[in-house]
Amino acid sequence: MSSHPREFRLLVTGGGTGGHTYPALTTLRALQARLAESDTAVSVLWAGSPDGLEAKVTESEGIRFVPVATGKIRRSSNPLGMLTAANMKDMARVPLGVAQARSIVADFKPDVILSTGGYVAVPIGLAAGLLRRPLVVHEQTVRLGLANRLLAKRATRVAVSSPSTLELLPEGVRERAVVTGNPVRAEVLAGEPLKAVDALGLDSFDPDLPVLYVTGGAQGAVQINTVVTETLPWLLQHANVIHQCGPNNLQDMFERTADLPAEQAARYRVMGFVGAELPDVLALADVVVSRSGAGTIAELTALGKPSVLIPLASAAGNEQAHNAHRLQDLGAAITLEGEVHERDLRAALRPLLSDAGRRERMSQAAREHGRPDAAERLVDVLLEASQFSLR
Repeated sequence: MSSHPREFRLLVTGGGTGGHTYPALTTLRALQARLAESDTAVSVLWAGSPDGLEAKVTESEGIRFVPVATGKIRRSSNPLGMLTAANMKDMARVPLGVAQARSIVADFKPDVILSTGGYVAVPIGLAAGLLRRPLVVHEQTVRLGLANRLLAKRATRVAVSSPSTLELLPEGVRERAVVTGNPVRAEVLAGEPLKAVDALGLDSFDPDLPVLYVTGGAQGAVQINTVVTETLPWLLQHANVIHQCGPNNLQDMFERTADLPAEQAARYRVMGFVGAELPDVLALADVVVSRSGAGTIAELTALGKPSVLIPLASAAGNEQAHNAHRLQDLGAAITLEGEVHERDLRAALRPLLSDAGRRERMSQAAREHGRPDAAERLVDVLLEASQFSLR
């Protein structure tokens, strides 16, 4: 028997945003845990943009990173509108990126390549085809992004997050597609409500009222902050509120809520950013008000959280609105679009905050369509595509 430990070589590409980066990181952790059971080490290399989030994440996680030249295509509804100087300059970088990517793939010799999308994934994905290396494309949203749409035609397998994506795929791609769901970080699924009470000092919350968690994402959302502030006097009569407003908006929120009566202020906690406490906050929350990005939807459904969703209107391909309406159609959420006023938010939240049975039915609907095992499913696809045999 060889004294050399077995090794599985994974090349990851994708990033630019958390929506592309964190599903890949979660899948990598699941793969490492799975292969550790058979004494197999995972050698991982992440190829991405030096300016993207993936560069920061890999540095903090101790993952080997290699930069690739990339070209971002700025889309326009008018094809002629895409013929800009910035697009022309970036498109000229694509051949250099593909040449770099080919060298990276040839040197690393991965057992499989995982692409989670973003324009940064294109060079490595194309190199995978040139060098005949297995390529698994994972799409987080219902509609394939531009990069994954290009790479899906060449991929060994295409992993999608929603069954409704299958019918949108070309027939030749559909036969290679599998529904895995969108990987959710394991720690998000392991929150404990009492830890949130201790960590955030929520002893003044009323235990007889439901807990509402409001979030506009890491940077906050002015639209959500504004309508919640307008609705606060009513909200705090019916709920305890944890409000993640974004670091740049915190001082403004302090000023706008300074005149709350003491009894109401005791049931309101505003924070710029929720970090390590997020799993516990989500576990404590009875209802969530948020945007409707792919990662948010994956977390809400995996946890079975009733929600009021306010889609980001400028999201690519109107994807957030599509996500929100899908959850609403499933009975798991209420969607508010366009200009959202106080009366709209009150009308959406009133039945949820006053009726525990309604919350439970929506929770069950969300949970039925959640995939907390998405990372494990994607690991299955990677191992199958690589034809790597576990012993």
